[in-house]
Amino acid sequence: MELIKLDGSTYYIKNVNNIGVYKINENEVYLIDAGNDSDCGKKIIKLLNENDFIIKGIISTHSHADHIGGNKVISDRCNALIYAHGIENCFINYPILEPLMLYGSSPFSNLQNKFLMAKPSTSLELEGNLPNGLEYFSLKGHSPDMIGIKTSDDIYFLGDSLASIDMINKYHIFFLYDIEEYLNTLEYLKTLNGKYYVLSHSELLDDITDLIELNKKKIDEIITTILNITSTYQTFEEILKSLFDYYQLTLNLNQYVLVGSTLKSYLSYLIKINKLTYDFIDNKMVYISKKDLN
Repeated sequence: MELIKLDGSTYYIKNVNNIGVYKINENEVYLIDAGNDSDCGKKIIKLLNENDFIIKGIISTHSHADHIGGNKVISDRCNALIYAHGIENCFINYPILEPLMLYGSSPFSNLQNKFLMAKPSTSLELEGNLPNGLEYFSLKGHSPDMIGIKTSDDIYFLGDSLASIDMINKYHIFFLYDIEEYLNTLEYLKTLNGKYYVLSHSELLDDITDLIELNKKKIDEIITTILNITSTYQTFEEILKSLFDYYQLTLNLNQYVLVGSTLKSYLSYLIKINKLTYDFIDNKMVYISKKDLN
């Protein structure tokens, strides 16, 4: 974990999950996200204390556990307020909602792990509470109301709005809540003109053009793959297995709910744009691409 100054009042903590740091005055700072767990939160406090920084508040780009896992310990120890936007506040305040949404019902105990569910913390609406020098903007798609933050130094913190090259090459299918909104976000990201771009799971970038195109290309590829798989009637489970087989991935519990939820997002999108339809045959819900429907 390393604190790096980018420009002016803008810093970031280089970590497995990169964390933004913005000075609002000589000693007080706001964090942009707070790491993946309590241990990470404690390390953030220690690192910033060593640099004579006082944590005044936390801005959560979205409510996934690897971004809010340090919220509670930082809030409790530093008396720092937590802010997020829209629906993300609900998930931060009631983190059981995350595995509940992914699983589709009351999640059994193995799904209530720190990877999928952070400790609850009190989060307030960001609108009207953003400190001077910071602007927020919508980055929907990966999460219902995810936001990005622009600092007064023209540095953009983009959360999980882009999957990194390593993530795309290793996992292929990265978590998305809404495919249409994510595609809209990719188009929006093309309009940004910053000095640096800080993504949560990537090296620091001064140009995101190629990464935007790589993300778009992978989404198009996955859509084509799903439509090929559904050239005949397929259940959800059959499509999921075919995707894992195609990309030579190994299914486990966390991947089942994360990739499974993402697959449902793709199916919803393809039904919406009239490329896929569904039916019920032998008491099974099945999907088929419209081009193959006789």
